[in-house]
Amino acid sequence: MSKARIIVIGAGPSGMMAAGRAAEHGCRVLLLEKMERLGSKLAITGKGRCNITNMEEMESFLEHYGTKGKFLRNCFARFFSGDLIDFFETRGIATVVERGRRVFPSSNDAEEIVNCLHRYLLAHRVEIRTGCPADAILVKDSRICGVQVDGEDIRCDGVILATGGLSYPLTGSTGDGYRFAQDLGHRVRKPGPGLVPIEIEEDFIKSMKGLSLKNVELSALANGKVFCRRFGEMLFTHFGISGPIVLTMSREIVERLRKGKVIVSVNFKPALAREILEKRLLRELEQYGRMKWKNVLKHLLPAAAIDVFVLRSGIPAAKKASEVSREERHQLLQSLTAFTMTVKGPRPIDEAIITDGGVALDEIDPYSMQSRLVKGLFFCGEVIDIAGDTGGYNLQAAFSTGYLAGESAGRLCGSL
Repeated sequence: MSKARIIVIGAGPSGMMAAGRAAEHGCRVLLLEKMERLGSKLAITGKGRCNITNMEEMESFLEHYGTKGKFLRNCFARFFSGDLIDFFETRGIATVVERGRRVFPSSNDAEEIVNCLHRYLLAHRVEIRTGCPADAILVKDSRICGVQVDGEDIRCDGVILATGGLSYPLTGSTGDGYRFAQDLGHRVRKPGPGLVPIEIEEDFIKSMKGLSLKNVELSALANGKVFCRRFGEMLFTHFGISGPIVLTMSREIVERLRKGKVIVSVNFKPALAREILEKRLLRELEQYGRMKWKNVLKHLLPAAAIDVFVLRSGIPAAKKASEVSREERHQLLQSLTAFTMTVKGPRPIDEAIITDGGVALDEIDPYSMQSRLVKGLFFCGEVIDIAGDTGGYNLQAAFSTGYLAGESAGRLCGSL
């Protein structure tokens, strides 16, 4: 039998960070990756640009993970956004801060981040095996003793599980970590799609395909009450809606769908108070009174939305603007500020950016990322039950949990 002191399973952002950090503590580290290359999913994040983190302050940063954000407090105290930026910049990767305080490599190339992490591993003599899936994690007397790989038992003192979730399965995220964790006695909250586009029931959505909106407000309602609201960019697709604010709201929408019907509502003019918008609509209708009222809408809406507005209004398209009644005008005003659609459901999990669900947090020590059930087993990244908003929050969580898991595993190894 061969022996490696620490074995990291999974070479995504958390796994590579964990492997490098453990090796920095003088451990012999073996990194196993089932795919033929490192960082397959990382290389396509942010549409290939890689939004590595966000420059928000700690307290507001934690809010982007909901009630589970408090679990990350110690990880972030140990390794946060400034530390991550320093990590890359000291290794030759310049970064830029963009709208929403999102941080990207200045090259806009995710591959640059992957390559940098690869060099980090090589610099600290991490042994890397690609195309090499783990079969099982071996335990004796509630303590890690090895990993089975292709029929071979590789002995070790610690295992860091960094296998990712279920999203983007073609990059290797196929839920292996959940099986490993359950086999070792851990509870796993059922994985579901996180940061996922939403399907809409109404057929008119197909005619709005490709319509991209900026500076709009999207609300989600259950039983007539708003439970979530965001301002920003969204996109209409052939199946429904997507874009930053939709992805951010999707976790809450999916959760509410389990309890009943959900309606989403778009305010096309959130910057205008209702009375001001009403005066503007009246002015447009009066100014262009001899035109068909449909043509007046081009002053208020994107062209791709006009036919749908006309259809939903019930007002004859040929009607002159000056003939639009007060009641009809109020109906148009309502559509401009509360364009409602019925949620059908989320897109499949393999289209989600992240997985919502994973290894139960109360079975992981937040000060070390070590299992509370199995000595020498550590978790990091998407395999744990943490899911954040879009905007760099999930990659920061991956890097931070990986850093702490690697450091903790390294210390454990050093004490043996």
